[in-house]
Amino acid sequence: MQPTPEQYNQMIQRSCKKSPLGKNMLWAFAVGGGICALGQGILVFWQMAGLDESDAGTAVSITLIALSALLTGLHVYEKLAKHAGAGTLVPITGFSNSVAAPALEFKSEGLVLGTAAKMFTIAGPVLVYGISASIVYGVVLAIFGGA
Repeated sequence: MQPTPEQYNQMIQRSCKKSPLGKNMLWAFAVGGGICALGQGILVFWQMAGLDESDAGTAVSITLIALSALLTGLHVYEKLAKHAGAGTLVPITGFSNSVAAPALEFKSEGLVLGTAAKMFTIAGPVLVYGISASIVYGVVLAIFGGA
């Protein structure tokens, strides 16, 4: 006998474990905030090292990308993400993780067909959209003028 859609939904509700929403939100907030605070600390470090604000901002981005890729390679980032959830999706570190993780996962398939090809499976569409959008915006700005 086939259950009705309502019976099926009730079966699913009974069998699903309730998500601890408050705890998950707290973890995401704490870890995401911690990553941002770390970025601010790195910014201060680079400024104290003598970089101006613009160069220090670039150095922070590079440092966070390198740290995220390193932690992904050491399988620390995935353990952190298991508890922090969306908190690890801070744009720059999450993007670095999304490039490094597939590259590591498929390294056994070889350098070109494994690592190089799979590294952009998630990040590729983001890059294509970003580059395409910037070209369209540039053309629109060139046609209609801008400040």
